[in-house]
Amino acid sequence: MSEKKSIGIKNIGLYIPEGLHTSKHIARESGIPEEVIIEKFAINQKHKADPDEHPSEMALKASRQALENFSPRKLDLVLFHGSEYKDYYLYNQAAKLQHELGAKNAYAFELHSLCSSGVLALKTARDMMQNDPDLDNVLLATSSKEADLLDYSNEDSRFMFNFGDAAAAVLLEKGLKKNTILRNHTITDGSFADDVAVYEIGSRYFNEPGQEKLELADCNLDVADIDSMRERLNAVTEDNFRAVIEKSLQKSGYSTSDIDFIALIHMKKSFLDSLLSTYDLGEEDSFILNDYGHCQSADAFIATKKGVEQGKIEEGDLIVMVGAGTGYTWSATCVRWGSPR
Repeated sequence: MSEKKSIGIKNIGLYIPEGLHTSKHIARESGIPEEVIIEKFAINQKHKADPDEHPSEMALKASRQALENFSPRKLDLVLFHGSEYKDYYLYNQAAKLQHELGAKNAYAFELHSLCSSGVLALKTARDMMQNDPDLDNVLLATSSKEADLLDYSNEDSRFMFNFGDAAAAVLLEKGLKKNTILRNHTITDGSFADDVAVYEIGSRYFNEPGQEKLELADCNLDVADIDSMRERLNAVTEDNFRAVIEKSLQKSGYSTSDIDFIALIHMKKSFLDSLLSTYDLGEEDSFILNDYGHCQSADAFIATKKGVEQGKIEEGDLIVMVGAGTGYTWSATCVRWGSPR
């Protein structure tokens, strides 16, 4: 059997809306002191798309940046892995993106694993490209406008107050011998599946006798039982973050001492510091998203792009991209940036 070709990241595109929700705004809307928003929640500001700016448009702008100097007609696949909160309910955003880009030779589909789907999409695309001779160039795209779904007066949903709007796109190329995607490890604990949702939409709600039908503007992300979720999540989440990081490294042929940069989802400062210190890393070995917030599955790509721009990621560095999403899924994918040392 011939050796499988490497799959490399050719380019990363980002779209960050100009609108802002500052720490002062979040504090005013939630009643939480601003210093707590900054120090504990790790949010200086986050970006907010305009009301008439929609997820498909955001993904399109990020994709066009990723496809700079590359013809969309050369794409074989467009894979959308962004938020399920899209332009419309029950909507194929991957197909919309394929059409608007003019990627006439590509097929398109969507992958949903909430906020873990970015690093999981890297694994999915890598595996597909290495096993399908017809897949040479693949575009991954994500966008999120989930800040629309926040109710700052709902204290139970305060762990979601960091949600920010953004889009990212990643162009992958078969045979590219730089920015090579290595191996992934993922853990899912489905006991958390019912903990977080927009409970006023869906068959369970619509088919319950006598249930009042709400306007979509009144439907927000919520938590069924915040105390129960927090207790159960605190017992497993740090171990699961470590497990996916360490097992993705092991599968890739490396150890924790080889990590040069870790691209994490946005998380509260105390947890971030604890996780970085586990591997003798500091903030200089990551990109802190406190001016962006949590942008769903775009976080790791924002961190990586900014890490390169700021000189934190250099030729030959080993990156671990890490995501986690309610449901609950933890995922990590290793990438060897630049050319191998």
